Amino acid sequence: MRSVKACFRNYLLVILTVLALAVAGCVSTPDGVSEDLRGVERPTTEGLVVGEVDEESNTMSWKGIPFAKPPVDDLRWKAPQPPEKRSAPLAAASFSETCPQYIDHDRNPTTDQIIKGNEDCLYLNIWRPDTGEKNLPVFLWIHGGGGSIQWPPLSQTDGSVLAGKKNMIVVTTSYRLGPMGFFNHPALKSGKPEDRKTDSGNFALLDLIQALSWTRENIASFGGNPDNVTIVGESAGAENVFSLIASPLAKGLFHRAVAQSTVIRPTKPEKGASHVDSVMAKLMVKDGKATDEKAAGALINNMSLRKIEAYLRSKSAEEFLEVYPEGKFAGMINMPTSFLDGEVLPLDFYGALKVGNYNKVPVLLGSNKEEAKLFLRLHPTIYPWTRDGSLFRDPDKAQLYNLAAKYQSEGWKVMGVDNLARILRSNIDQPHVYAYEFLWGAGGRTGSVIHTPINLLLGACHAMEIDFVFGTEKTALGPFAFNPKNRPGRVALSNAMMDYWSQFARTGNPNRSGSGLPGWQPWSNFEGDPKTILLDADFENIKIKMSNEELTEADIEKALRAEPRRKELQPFWDDSRFRMRSN
Repeated sequence: MRSVKACFRNYLLVILTVLALAVAGCVSTPDGVSEDLRGVERPTTEGLVVGEVDEESNTMSWKGIPFAKPPVDDLRWKAPQPPEKRSAPLAAASFSETCPQYIDHDRNPTTDQIIKGNEDCLYLNIWRPDTGEKNLPVFLWIHGGGGSIQWPPLSQTDGSVLAGKKNMIVVTTSYRLGPMGFFNHPALKSGKPEDRKTDSGNFALLDLIQALSWTRENIASFGGNPDNVTIVGESAGAENVFSLIASPLAKGLFHRAVAQSTVIRPTKPEKGASHVDSVMAKLMVKDGKATDEKAAGALINNMSLRKIEAYLRSKSAEEFLEVYPEGKFAGMINMPTSFLDGEVLPLDFYGALKVGNYNKVPVLLGSNKEEAKLFLRLHPTIYPWTRDGSLFRDPDKAQLYNLAAKYQSEGWKVMGVDNLARILRSNIDQPHVYAYEFLWGAGGRTGSVIHTPINLLLGACHAMEIDFVFGTEKTALGPFAFNPKNRPGRVALSNAMMDYWSQFARTGNPNRSGSGLPGWQPWSNFEGDPKTILLDADFENIKIKMSNEELTEADIEKALRAEPRRKELQPFWDDSRFRMRSN
């Protein structure tokens, strides 16, 4: 009898053990990844995060997840460190604060912008469809803003539409901005081999590399495929995309790249040091330590590196930003970024691309037909015309504005699309490169689908494509340019672009079988072969076709020489920030 009871106990123990293992298997797989991907509670390397469900878009989201320790106190101007472990679940239902920057707080162009934000700002946000599907492609968005502001603000960047409609993971991330993100000076360097990352001054780029590292380790918990990550950036975000393409430290962290309206402006460290000296001189004058900047410069030359470092670290982020007078007016500040330090970025950026010493992944890149208008409207010659309204009444002024925008925008296309596409495709082992030009809204007062006066003032300007990529109405410039009349055509174009972008993220090829969309052929360096797809729509329908035209600066300058208004246009071309430059 005892043996029967013993056998029964053993049998019961086995059954209970099997049941326990089965239940455990429902909770987690051997690698700790949740099997049930319908819940909002997910494990990460630091602890549980709890998100929320958006029934309208049929998505789930997790906002404000730290991907690094706060870069404050001793960690200011240091390479980012992995975040701390947490003992309690993190409620991830709201965005983090922005990094310190100038903010347009009241949408009133007549009032100054103000400084807001917190140095504790290294957080990311995740959206996914509310399904149980795993191994979804990951679309990691890097915002623009000249490296000094967050634009569009992450609080306005809604990844739910793209994630829900195109069945993928959308991640948006912050990174340090302005003097906190790019500061290169001997006083902030140790010179030790173990501090090479910190000594680079490229803190913003290191933040993005850390965000990618965190994503690689954790995105499976949210149903994403860590071996299929696409980095996507616009403007300065696209510049960061190309910096990551060039950086040996980002190798293997992403598998495709999208660069929208990129700016290429690599900087030598010496330029960073002289910039920091000029900022410090302004601060010393403001503190009353010197009568003017020249006197401050003499004081700085006699200070030890240790004293310079102590002085810089004594200042708040707000005090640094206050010495950039353009910030109050334009938001973005003028400062060097993307330092060619030899650790984060190669010493010869273009050289690395030309010899093939970079992270070779499929690339999708493009620009907007009237890129420059977003900034040209603030030009000292043009701005008074927008304030008094004469730009919209005087055909002569409107023509000059359109022509100046044309040449500056074409220079941008050469810098950020055609030149880069040709360099990349010159490497025999470079995967396909796909180029686009976004034309929706171009044409000025007579040919645009946008209403007056925005059709002339903005048109197909910088950042106009962002809402089309996200499938949103007001993430970027939609509130200014969208109206009921142009809705059918722009929604059709947005759906097409979301299809192209998501299919590229999924496979490295934007063409989806059965989509019914025009085929997007990859860039070819051979004359007369396909180069760029043109993305446009009228009031009702898409207008998409391939072009075999390639543009060079020589082409632009030749056309400029033949312009009847060349004398008036030449200064706009010579002063353009949006063309090929050596730094």
